[in-house]
Amino acid sequence: MAAPTEAEPAAGAERAEQVRRLFGEIAPRYDLLNRLLSLRIDQRWRRRALRRLAWEEAPDAIYLDACAGTFDLALELVRRPGFAGRVVGTDFALPMLAAGGSKIRGRTVWPVCGDATRLPFPGEAFAGAVVGFGVRNLAQLETGLRECCRVLRPEGRLVVLEFTVPPGRLLRLLYMLYFEHVLPRVGRLVSGHGWAYSYLPKSVKGFPGPAGLAGVMEDAGFGDVRWELVTGGIAAIHVGTKAARPER
Repeated sequence: MAAPTEAEPAAGAERAEQVRRLFGEIAPRYDLLNRLLSLRIDQRWRRRALRRLAWEEAPDAIYLDACAGTFDLALELVRRPGFAGRVVGTDFALPMLAAGGSKIRGRTVWPVCGDATRLPFPGEAFAGAVVGFGVRNLAQLETGLRECCRVLRPEGRLVVLEFTVPPGRLLRLLYMLYFEHVLPRVGRLVSGHGWAYSYLPKSVKGFPGPAGLAGVMEDAGFGDVRWELVTGGIAAIHVGTKAARPER
């Protein structure tokens, strides 16, 4: 299969190969660009997302960071005062895990190279799971969410942090101007990658809105699904809970 050369998001297996290649190529500059292009707001979003995980109910358990990239969410969790557990960070782009490797030395974060649509873990292995800016890139969204549900313990939470399009007209206009014109230019300049930061706005525009993503989470097996918009709707935090085991 020929490697994709355009920023237009592909579908199915081609999407998976496109995303793997993209993140493999931008991995060395990924953290720098995240901070530069988000003005560090992404760090605040991650901390807010983790407050929805309710890890305090099982502070010594094992948690999953799916589509972990360079482990930003995993590190935020293990640094929380009172957290005494471990985080497994999995991503199918090995260069991303390698780029974040120095950040997790001495931390209770275990890296695993694996595809979120075929997680290499047994059922009910984790007390909770998080995905930061990853579900938008899945070749099969519902399959990936079903996998997250499968590996969670009953009553475990999945927290998803993802970009969305702001509902307000003025902010949406400014957001799309930034996403479609400023971000690609800065991204190309800093990363040296020709199409990665043009793919990003296209993938956001083609992704289900907050209500749509909530519906897919429910179809994947999560209950009590709810969401909140952050920073005027630039991103959204979704929370879903795996059903408890039925009483015998």
